[in-house]
Amino acid sequence: MSDLDMSPTETLPSERKIIATVWPTLLASAVGLLPFTVFSTFLVAIAEAAGDGEAAVGSLRGLGGIGAVVVGVVLAPLIGRIAPGRVAAVALALLAAAAFIGTVSWLPALIAFCLLTGVSNAMLYPALSTAAADRFGSGPAAGRAATLVMTSQTLASTLGAPLLVVPTLWWGWRGDLVAVGVIALLLAPLLFGFGREKRAAEQPPRLGYLAAFRTLAGVPGARSLLLVAFARAGAFMGHLAFLAPLYADRFELAPTTFALVWGLSGGSFFVGHLVSGRLLNTEDSPARSHRVMVVALAVALAALIAVYVAPTLPLALLATAVLSASHAVVAAAVVTLLVRRCASVRGTALSLNSAGMSLGLFLGTAAAGAGLAAAGYLGAAVVLGGLTLLALAAALTLRGDAA
Repeated sequence: MSDLDMSPTETLPSERKIIATVWPTLLASAVGLLPFTVFSTFLVAIAEAAGDGEAAVGSLRGLGGIGAVVVGVVLAPLIGRIAPGRVAAVALALLAAAAFIGTVSWLPALIAFCLLTGVSNAMLYPALSTAAADRFGSGPAAGRAATLVMTSQTLASTLGAPLLVVPTLWWGWRGDLVAVGVIALLLAPLLFGFGREKRAAEQPPRLGYLAAFRTLAGVPGARSLLLVAFARAGAFMGHLAFLAPLYADRFELAPTTFALVWGLSGGSFFVGHLVSGRLLNTEDSPARSHRVMVVALAVALAALIAVYVAPTLPLALLATAVLSASHAVVAAAVVTLLVRRCASVRGTALSLNSAGMSLGLFLGTAAAGAGLAAAGYLGAAVVLGGLTLLALAAALTLRGDAA
């Protein structure tokens, strides 16, 4: 019996077997974040080469978010109609083009770089998650495969910057972008053929463009899950956007020292996502994922408050780690439930999930900034706490259909 024939009640394959089956999607997931990692890490040098200010150049990354939201929504139904591996291959080609364009020290080229990177990511991650999950049908292994794609993305975000710094000693930041582009082009053919051996009888029925949206809207709890994803991303990303000044003002941490705090946050998210992705998919129980999601959101709210009121640095660090880990658990639970409940429109659901998180990132950051300007860190905490409460309320509406 192949992985594709596995029923929802069968034992979850070993972690090694799942990784061996979907490894091209995991590698592509890690590569997808690297262009923006280079952009953020070497922003000073890139702005200097372009002859513009750091603030102006840095703000261009927002264009990637706008592109990701628009493209994620517009293309959502197509990821169900077109083989997700092919969508991922096209996205990798766009990512390579963006990386090559980013080497040009010219503001319009950097604008194109940010837009193309955002668009490619909006296509890439839902397609990779769908392609990975489709290899295992609709059982627990499907959810685990999809969460591993995000785990790989999280690992890349945690380790990407340190690993990219070393090669720049020889070839500079432009060399990093060229290397990322080459790797993306090498991966594209692997993804294009990924899952091609899947039998036609096992493919879900192809729905029309508007029918995909209507079908997803009819899935019990789907809209609540997408709202959880949006609000959670807004709360967490808004928190991260102002974490450095918070530690600098309250505990007088220098930027070099704060890098350790950032590593703690990223590492906690990675471990939380890795462990919860496995635990939430060991049995055929959506109710378990729902309960864990609600508890994690409650813990996230408590940890958020603790970050802003902790009287000592060790307590603030502990709260920061717990906050990141709890958000990782919620993210894994949302993907698990979407994959399991929306099998016929899995690509559409995951694409809207990704677009919702992108929208949450920018609205959450803007709202937290407004709260900070109006009432200091207390104002930011109130805004972020409100977003967390919104996610918790949406999660609680799932009580009836997740059991």
